[in-house]
Amino acid sequence: MPLLRVEGLVAKYGNTVALHGISLEIRPGEIVALVGANGAGKSTTLKVISGLIRPAAGRVFFQDQDITGLSPAGIVKRGVIHCPEGRQVFGRMTVLENLKMGAFCRRREKNPLSELDKVLELFPVLRERQNQTANTLSGGEQQMLAIGRALMARPKLLLLDEPSLGLAPKVVTTIFEVISELNRAGSTILLVEQNARRALGIAHRAYALEVGRVMLEGPGRELLNDPRVKKAYLGEA
Repeated sequence: MPLLRVEGLVAKYGNTVALHGISLEIRPGEIVALVGANGAGKSTTLKVISGLIRPAAGRVFFQDQDITGLSPAGIVKRGVIHCPEGRQVFGRMTVLENLKMGAFCRRREKNPLSELDKVLELFPVLRERQNQTANTLSGGEQQMLAIGRALMARPKLLLLDEPSLGLAPKVVTTIFEVISELNRAGSTILLVEQNARRALGIAHRAYALEVGRVMLEGPGRELLNDPRVKKAYLGEA
């Protein structure tokens, strides 16, 4: 049974249709990538799943429960955690305070900070900088913090939106190694990424979006070698 199932999603910004009936599914333990050009609808898809945008039509099912139209807070409580594009850390708060904010939805649990040691082990630089304010971190360190903050919520499904955007090549490699490591440890991940080569290289399955529609789908490696994907997204003839 899929962990997440999206059926016929239509989304609009005013009179502009951003998604034209998108359907997809994610099985437990998978990395599923959404690739496509700017404006293809990748980020909009994540925003609809996480409740930031209400769909004009279609349904979203998580663990076989209809979550369409639930508030973002209600969707977070079910274990769907969205790590947005642009990092969006709390700049004036320390690294440690940012991480604790990630566990806010678990505040009534006996040990809401149970993931802290795991996050700091995954990102050693955050342990070193835990008392610094987030606005003093480099772009790559802020991205690590954003992912770490999301992990503090102990997600059942992690939505990652453009985690490599604007980062140096060495940091991009580190981020993708972390994503693979998280998956090996059991995390299910829906990955939106403009770096199609990197994304398809680690994805179990992938969907190629074009102007709000799914144009191709299949195993990540298969799409990586598809001539249409090479031409459209990898810059190869």
